[in-house]
Amino acid sequence: MNGGDDQLPKSMSIEKNLDDDGRDKRTGTWLTASAHIITAVIGSGVLSLAWAVAQLGWIAGVVVLMVFSCITYFTSTMLADCYRAPHPVTGRRNYTYMDVVKAYLGGGNVTFCGIAQYSNLIGVAIGYTITSSISMVAVARSNCFHKHGHQAKCDISNYPFMSIFACIQILLSQIPNFHKLSWLSILAATMSFAYAFIGIGLSVAKVFGAHDADVHATTTLTGTTVGVDVTGSQKVWRSFQAIGNIAFAYAFSTVLIEIQVFSQPVFMFVEKLSYKRWPENKFVRREFMIRLPFCGTLPFSPFRLIWRTSYVIVTSVVAMILPFFNDFLGLIGAMAFWPLTVYLPIEMYIVQSKIEKCSLRWILLKILSFACLIVSLVAAAGSVEGLIQHVKAYKPFQSVQ
Repeated sequence: MNGGDDQLPKSMSIEKNLDDDGRDKRTGTWLTASAHIITAVIGSGVLSLAWAVAQLGWIAGVVVLMVFSCITYFTSTMLADCYRAPHPVTGRRNYTYMDVVKAYLGGGNVTFCGIAQYSNLIGVAIGYTITSSISMVAVARSNCFHKHGHQAKCDISNYPFMSIFACIQILLSQIPNFHKLSWLSILAATMSFAYAFIGIGLSVAKVFGAHDADVHATTTLTGTTVGVDVTGSQKVWRSFQAIGNIAFAYAFSTVLIEIQVFSQPVFMFVEKLSYKRWPENKFVRREFMIRLPFCGTLPFSPFRLIWRTSYVIVTSVVAMILPFFNDFLGLIGAMAFWPLTVYLPIEMYIVQSKIEKCSLRWILLKILSFACLIVSLVAAAGSVEGLIQHVKAYKPFQSVQ
């Protein structure tokens, strides 16, 4: 009896540290969850919203923002309910977007999801590299203008700053379980709010600034004016591109299931695939424990070092070759919005809720999905046209202001 009693607390303690799926018990709180969500939602996409609304105007711009927000909220609740399968409360947990799609749809939809999601995540990594360099160049140019006056020629290259950003990312990418650093998400959420308010402040200063031609700006209800600011065709293409930029600002569905920093799902996918493909390979599986000052003991993997470093280098080189912020973000947003934010969540919701084919709900959901597909195609066309126009006049690895 005593032996049994001695064993009970230990087994209960083990179960207490495990979730209902046998994995380590989740330790997240509403604060860390909110920080993760804020960090994902208020990404670099908000930096392009000012340009997007300037193209569409206050009426169409605000309407498009509201429509995208409503659609994203609606489909995100569907995707969140599909986290467990087959029942949204008692079903088995799925830990990646592809796992969710496999549980509900299977077949070619899983491959389609993987291509769309990981292409988007790689694109986001490239986009953040462009964004970071532009932001650092803006600070450097501001310092130059303050020092030498606004008439000074302060042409500063983006590429040294891209290289600096890449070096920092190489170091950060080696940190294991990066997504479990809750303080990092809180810091990132604070920074997200900070640059959002900085953008608002700069926009207000631009509109209500002094009547200096270099400072003051005008704003209209219909956006850029044909014949004054742009030609008729430019107005159409830029409006399409603006829709893609707004879609990118809401593109957090790619990490809604995983809740990780944007490049982490890519790292995990390749590493898990490599472990399964070469389970006996020492280079792939070998891991050492190393001691670092102020960090304690951390696991080190030669394979992880080479693979993650290569990933950062490739995304940085692509960013250097195509450093076009608005065009690139618009294309990423257009490519990801329909498949990941609309189509797959709706299809999985139809299966989970067992909605009858050709019923009113089924028809309305299909109409929503088709309408969003058309919007995505139009936005992608606008962004591709913008990229083509910029590439025609662009010389690689030269300064872009």
